[in-house]
Amino acid sequence: MDIYLDNAATTKVCEEAAQAAMNAMMTDYGNPSSKHTRGLDAEKIIKNATRIISGSIGAKPSEIVYTSGGTESNNMALIGAALAAKRRGDHVIASGYEHASVYNPLISLKDFGFETEFAPVDEMGHIKTDELLEMIRPTTVLVSVMYVNNEVGSVNDIAAIAEAVHKKNKDIIFHCDAVQAYGKYSISPEKLGIDLMSVSGHKIRGPKGSGFLYVREGVRVRPLIWGGGQQKDRRSGTENVPAIAGFAAATEQYDLKRREAVERLYELKLFFVNELNAIEGVYVHAIEREPDGSFSASGVRKTAPHIVSAGFEGARAEVLLHALEESGIYVSSGSACSANHPGISSTLKAIGVKKDLLDATLRFSFSFETTREELEKTIEVIKKILPVYTRFTRK
Repeated sequence: MDIYLDNAATTKVCEEAAQAAMNAMMTDYGNPSSKHTRGLDAEKIIKNATRIISGSIGAKPSEIVYTSGGTESNNMALIGAALAAKRRGDHVIASGYEHASVYNPLISLKDFGFETEFAPVDEMGHIKTDELLEMIRPTTVLVSVMYVNNEVGSVNDIAAIAEAVHKKNKDIIFHCDAVQAYGKYSISPEKLGIDLMSVSGHKIRGPKGSGFLYVREGVRVRPLIWGGGQQKDRRSGTENVPAIAGFAAATEQYDLKRREAVERLYELKLFFVNELNAIEGVYVHAIEREPDGSFSASGVRKTAPHIVSAGFEGARAEVLLHALEESGIYVSSGSACSANHPGISSTLKAIGVKKDLLDATLRFSFSFETTREELEKTIEVIKKILPVYTRFTRK
């Protein structure tokens, strides 16, 4: 039996999403811009999907722009919003451990005359808000802070950060990468003070190639893709109706299951991190410990329910990853999106992980379908392989 614990990278598409996508490919396959019945049927699918997706975050349908996923949403938000605000300023800020699809677009803005700064984070993976606020200048036009860190599962207080940023300068555009948060938390961008928010469908059992950017009414974002003027000229190109339909179906399923499933995930996470913590030479990252060194329910609940990051002293992450794979257990050695650019994780360095654990850390990430039995088996295998694949000598 395979045990898939790499759900922060991608998830298995749920049956409802697969069926909705199949229907859009095989039955309602028209171009939604066409004026005949086939086109109108496809347009209805998009309108219904938008009703579901906008409703999931308490937004207006007009505030949803469909994209190919989190990477495009982040690029569109950061580059598009910065360029639209160029007359007001040329300075942007982000947290120091953002996903590559935030970091790289911000770095690329220097080609357009922008300067980018990155605010530090603490050892628990929370942005240092005071230092972020000190970075703000009269020329700052954009601030980007992720909701949930994709590698270690730390959760930022987005409402407090957004409020502080807007209090210092109400005209600053506040962007949030919510790719790992959507489906796990009840998110209202309006209530949280978010101006732009990026979401991906394949993290919640929707199809790959699906996503959206929330654009608060009144916020200007310059298009990155020009063409036929679809989506009110904000993102041209024929809409990916199957992906949108599948994304909406997955969103419905997550909304139905979220509360109960998240509670169960926290119970599983508490069990798992304490089991890891009991193994000599294993260090769980970015979760507050009790005085006796263990983890409590309250500490675990300050983090995302589905992500666990742990370092294995004396090991190499890639070696352990493949050793677990041989037992049918699938995990990650970091962000899947950085796999084509291997190196030491900037997130682990940012939170101050010990040097000898930087290349010895694995990420375990759960789905709503993960079971305790799967985690018990994973712990059993880890205990078995560690003496073989590490240089750690027990005292």
